[in-house]
Amino acid sequence: MDPVGEKLLEIAKKELGYREKAGGYTKYGEWYGKTFEGGDDYYTTAPWCDMFLAWAANQAKVEDWAGEFAATISHARWFQRNDAWGTEPEPGAVVFFAWSGSKDTGAIQHVGLVESVKGSTLHTIEANTDGVHLRRKVRDFDSVVGYGYPGKVKVEGKSFPWLTAARTEKSHTPKHAAPAPRTLPEADRSGDMVTVGRTGHNDGGIPLLQQETLLGGLLAVVLCGTVVLAVGKAAAARVPTSAPIRVRKRGRHHRVPVTLPAGIRPADLDAADAGTLVMPAVSAAVAAEVEDREFWSRVTPLQQDEDLAFWDSLHADLASLRSGGLPLVPADDLGRDDVGHG
Repeated sequence: MDPVGEKLLEIAKKELGYREKAGGYTKYGEWYGKTFEGGDDYYTTAPWCDMFLAWAANQAKVEDWAGEFAATISHARWFQRNDAWGTEPEPGAVVFFAWSGSKDTGAIQHVGLVESVKGSTLHTIEANTDGVHLRRKVRDFDSVVGYGYPGKVKVEGKSFPWLTAARTEKSHTPKHAAPAPRTLPEADRSGDMVTVGRTGHNDGGIPLLQQETLLGGLLAVVLCGTVVLAVGKAAAARVPTSAPIRVRKRGRHHRVPVTLPAGIRPADLDAADAGTLVMPAVSAAVAAEVEDREFWSRVTPLQQDEDLAFWDSLHADLASLRSGGLPLVPADDLGRDDVGHG
């Protein structure tokens, strides 16, 4: 099982039965909007299949390996970029669906978690399924585009925290532990318990000289440990508690935040992304026709302006003739000898 996916499944199982509220509200969408989008209300009622996984990753502290996305297509391509994408089902994997049967990531419409694989069926946990539920589903492979494997995502400078803790518990040996018990000669063994008295050598006890040696060794270990701890604390005091620069990644796109133009909100960008369609290739003839239409659509207003200027100039000429007391003559009389005479 994918080690990160196993943690996601633990959280997902606790959330089984959740149902979106009136108007499409979910606590996962509200959390996502507040955490990554500055409190944008759009996410509160938006499709929440992937925002639930982002929430679960945050709860399990595995967001660096599982990602935090609201858009399923972006999430799948993030796995591809991190060399954590494939077509083999595995418990704990993030599974992406396209109801059209396409295997193109651009066609992805839904996402869930693989709980188990049984024969030719997937047993999953999915959010925003059957309209409003977070529940278990049984799927075939026809609608699967691919799988993201969180455990294969490499995070620079980090390892799975729970695995690191487990290794530490198994391999940790106190640096300042007392020395191993000394094996006594046969003559000094008196059963399971050794009694040390105030005399030099009690019945079956340890000689006083050996007691002093043992106590001296223990005292040396304690003093050494005290010095080491003091040096360690002094060094720790010089180390800053946090990095001098902290960069907050954008949840869905994992990009450095940029300043948006005035009047543009993140929700507007999401709406534009959602409304973007992949257009089919066009023929050269169609492209040429589009170019011609674009050209004439720009030229036509110029022609209209020229026509208007012509009639304006003609009107001005006529007004000038009237002000001079000259009569108006028909156009077909122009050139006759009596033009301009009363």
